[in-house]
Amino acid sequence: MADSNTIRLRVFSLNCWGIRYLSKHCRERYAMIGELLSREEHDIVLLQEVWSEKDFLCLKRKLSSTHPHSHYFKSGVIGSGMATFSRHRIHDAFLYRYSLNGYPYMAHHGDWFGGKAVGMVILNIGRLAAHVYVTHLHAEYCREKDSYLPHRVVQAWELQQFIRHTSSGADLVILAGDLNLHPQDLGNRLLRTYTGLRDSYTETAKFDGCEDGITLISDNPFINPKELCPFEKGIRIDYILYKGSGRVSIQCESLSTTKGSVPDHPFPYSDHEALSKLAELVDIVTEARTEVKVGLYCAERMRYTAARTGVMGMALLLLELAIAAVPWLALRADQPFPRASFYLLGVLCFAILITTFLLYIFYSMEVKALQGAEDQMRLAVGTSRIQIK
Repeated sequence: MADSNTIRLRVFSLNCWGIRYLSKHCRERYAMIGELLSREEHDIVLLQEVWSEKDFLCLKRKLSSTHPHSHYFKSGVIGSGMATFSRHRIHDAFLYRYSLNGYPYMAHHGDWFGGKAVGMVILNIGRLAAHVYVTHLHAEYCREKDSYLPHRVVQAWELQQFIRHTSSGADLVILAGDLNLHPQDLGNRLLRTYTGLRDSYTETAKFDGCEDGITLISDNPFINPKELCPFEKGIRIDYILYKGSGRVSIQCESLSTTKGSVPDHPFPYSDHEALSKLAELVDIVTEARTEVKVGLYCAERMRYTAARTGVMGMALLLLELAIAAVPWLALRADQPFPRASFYLLGVLCFAILITTFLLYIFYSMEVKALQGAEDQMRLAVGTSRIQIK
């Protein structure tokens, strides 16, 4: 990228797939990534899925001479997984955690435990103030029946709001990360339309990488091709987006991606590839509101189910207490009391009550978050229509 003063900036982004003890060849791949970054000397490095702080510290030591400034964003149970390395001094850093991020009982997906968020660092590059953002949105596990779509739309909405409200004084804005969004997905269109961010792949003068810029390719040995159906070659879900300001013009001179295999190594860096109009706006937000409303309906229905199950558990507990009181009230106190059955049923009732109570709280929080996002979108639509008139 270069502005009118021909300052060139090299930006690197990669989802490292760094789950210790679970991701294949994790330690070896981190060593390969460190070697690549030391050799290429990018100005800014934005990483996702660096789940272990020990791995971050290892990279930090390895890159201390080429990228002396770094920041690790901590969030959630196991962290946000996001890290930034820079040749330029980091003057400030901030993390915003998304209000919705999957469900804790979907432990096999793990997104809820990761604390998905957007991290921001502020750099001074020469006389330019650069606001650099890194993020990782909720994964899409089934495109046909995507139960997480409302959450991802809300995350994209909060992401664009965060960028708009924190980048007003920036000369340069860069957003990179694993958005888990296809180029024409609703969340992607919402993000780019509202922020004015430009896609490096579509804007670049020179591209060197996988066909159609895909970053999750079927030829990657860490990828199960069945998970990419119906996209046989792969999908593009990792991005570097950017924009300038009123006094700074930005152009993307070139964009390159890794292509699966790494020379002299038996496996790639990761399962992902690395990345070295107003009326339309109303339509996009209206579409987003529709998806959020669908999610809101589902959340309210699940909250009602939890409440009803809790009431049934309470009724069962009261019935059990009433049955237990009968021998004490009866004249024939010599009748044996089934203590084992009583305790077992009591434990079951309490388990139902506690579980439904926690689920009711969680779904209430989800309902509030979806309602808040829908209210903001409705306000944005109304404002846009007034401007059109």
